[in-house]
Amino acid sequence: MKLTPKQTIHRKAGMTLIELTVVIVVLLALIAVLFVGAKAYKKGADQSACVMNQRNIQQACLSYLNLNPSKLPGAVNIGALKDAELMVALPACPSDATATYVLAPPVGVETRWAVCPSAFAADHKAKDIQNW
Repeated sequence: MKLTPKQTIHRKAGMTLIELTVVIVVLLALIAVLFVGAKAYKKGADQSACVMNQRNIQQACLSYLNLNPSKLPGAVNIGALKDAELMVALPACPSDATATYVLAPPVGVETRWAVCPSAFAADHKAKDIQNW
């Protein structure tokens, strides 16, 4: 059968099922990349917030010992920091909201006083606490 100029094939306008599937797969891949990036951003933000909490506890303990030099050899508890109005409450680690920080007895200015008790404690250590 020969096609004559009068006989034409009419196609309907629209997308095929394969084209639609490809568009959906590309959109899902972009959304997956977005979620992976957001998870890494949240982890870094939690780590920074935890280090800042430890810094604030360190500064509160040092301020308490500056106000009360007679208590220097002993450990500082959270009740003493609340009584001196240096802290309202002991903050919790942002990555594990139920874990509160552990206060260690003072040994020196370069000693870490607050330790993160969460499962991510190895990642939540400041590299340098000299200028705290």
